[in-house]
Amino acid sequence: MPRSSTRRTRAAILCVKARLPLLWQHDQRRRIGFVESLSEDARGLRVIAQLDDDSAVVHAGSGLSFGYRVRAMQQQEYRELTDLDLIEVSIVATPMQPLARVLAVEAGGPNITDITQFTQGE
Repeated sequence: MPRSSTRRTRAAILCVKARLPLLWQHDQRRRIGFVESLSEDARGLRVIAQLDDDSAVVHAGSGLSFGYRVRAMQQQEYRELTDLDLIEVSIVATPMQPLARVLAVEAGGPNITDITQFTQGE
């Protein structure tokens, strides 16, 4: 995907509602935390999330996946998502993008754990 197209797509993702849910395997009944921030860096899309408690089994290397609704796209040889609503972020066993992984899990205090996640660029 051309860099300019990728940037538009990522820019659409970064327009996020506060406290977007962090789910286990895209299951709406299994909320395990919330997203604090999304940003783009040299590696790709960076997600900082906070777990509700320490009982969730999240570790470096866990898969990462995004739930979204497409608002606009361009269909060519491939489908380019030009506008979307991000609904949730999930920790998953097998992410669609194999390089979308949790890179770090940090204890932040009593019953608070922060996770730092990235999806790799193109």
